[in-house]
Amino acid sequence: MSTSDEGEPSGASLSYSNILEREMENALKELDRPTKGLFLSGLAAGMNLSFGALFMGMVLTYSLSFPSTLVKQFLLAAASSVAFLFVVLGQTELYTAHTTLAVLPVLDGRTSMRELGRLWSVVYIANLVGCAVFAGLIAVLGPEMGIVAPAAFESLANALLAHPWWVILLSGVVAGWLMGTVTWLVAASRDTIGRVAVTLIVTAAIGFGPFHHAILGTTEVLGAMFLGTGVTLGQFGHFILWTTVGNTLGGGVFVAGLNYGHAALAGEEKDVEIDPGAETGDD
Repeated sequence: MSTSDEGEPSGASLSYSNILEREMENALKELDRPTKGLFLSGLAAGMNLSFGALFMGMVLTYSLSFPSTLVKQFLLAAASSVAFLFVVLGQTELYTAHTTLAVLPVLDGRTSMRELGRLWSVVYIANLVGCAVFAGLIAVLGPEMGIVAPAAFESLANALLAHPWWVILLSGVVAGWLMGTVTWLVAASRDTIGRVAVTLIVTAAIGFGPFHHAILGTTEVLGAMFLGTGVTLGQFGHFILWTTVGNTLGGGVFVAGLNYGHAALAGEEKDVEIDPGAETGDD
């Protein structure tokens, strides 16, 4: 999930066409990357994002009780959003970012569905492998250090699994929508402080729900399974199927599709001349 500074005049706001072009350029760079590089970057993203699951597990383990459900969800959201920051600022490849980012050049005719499929499949598999590795680390290290109790991950997993398929699907759409919004707003941000603020605020909403995010949720569910809480492989399969579909629809349709239509099909932007006299109030 890459970003770049374009060198526009300081203080000038970016138009929607500028933002779209930034996203296009970033996506084309990622589409041109060798498969091995994509896989390693995706592996790193999966492991880095998994810190969010670890941090949430630590919050639940260290806190014997919470003043209210609101406080509990706020703390979990804050803990998970830090890990999204690792991925965004580290510019590693996250599937739920590319459900938006990599769709744009396809819509614009600059690349093919085949290339999109290659990027998605490599990044997605690498993300899941990274999550599985980190979930194993949590299961081995967490109880031994007393920083993660099995009950904590059981609670995280149950919050994701205790729903029918259509709820998981729609929740996944919301999570993909939010994650796609992060990529769009990060491209619009002019400095690192802006990117940090956007990432923390928007991704915190995913953890606050909690809405179903395929990559972060994989570490939560697999962590619970590896810790022997009774979560089954079938439950994980049910979760990952509907969550992935939802995330893909949320990012690809509600962010990439709508924003492309807005930016590319809304007509040419026109400069508006401002009368200096009107600005100062002079006749």
